[in-house]
Amino acid sequence: MLKVGLTGGIGAGKSEVSRLLAAHGAVIVDADRIAREVVEPGTPGLAAVVAEFGEEVLTPEGSLDRARLGSLVFADPDRLAALNALVHPAVGERSAQLEREAAEADPQAIVVHDVPLLTENGLAPLYDRVVVVDASPETQLDRLVRLRGMAEEEARARMAAQAGREQRLAVADIVIDNDGPLEGLAPRVREVWEQLREAGRRRPDAGSSPGSGSV
Repeated sequence: MLKVGLTGGIGAGKSEVSRLLAAHGAVIVDADRIAREVVEPGTPGLAAVVAEFGEEVLTPEGSLDRARLGSLVFADPDRLAALNALVHPAVGERSAQLEREAAEADPQAIVVHDVPLLTENGLAPLYDRVVVVDASPETQLDRLVRLRGMAEEEARARMAAQAGREQRLAVADIVIDNDGPLEGLAPRVREVWEQLREAGRRRPDAGSSPGSGSV
């Protein structure tokens, strides 16, 4: 099994790359999706978040109000760190479980961990390959404001809460440039997929990986 870490700044297009890799046959372990699962109503994760931030982060129906929580944490590094300390252990445990299941189903699988905060949390050494989706800060800001409808101040705060472009590129084994139009992305992802398949074939210890079981 080849264990791949996929990351990129907000608005860089990582989710689209993840979708394209899945279409080629990659097993995707999506940290964002798992992070939503572990704070669903009735979970210990949601109870911990409410205990830390108060019931104001809940909707009237009792679900997590992500917009409200985001407004509280993304401009405050200490509160963001507190949130991450609550959520990340549960995300890591569930991600490791999904990885084990993928390896049991297909020892030659290419498992792609879609991890927005891979760089920030120093997770690069856990993967056989790290793929970084790269876009300029100007492109990121434009996509967040124009396509996602964020206020510019909020978009800049979310970008500032993440690692810088140079930090992400420093941990990359493979870089996918996504500064251009969407139609140029699919051919590049196809090239990367072939690189990953070749890397998997060349591994002398297929079926194991350094750091396996942790995210």
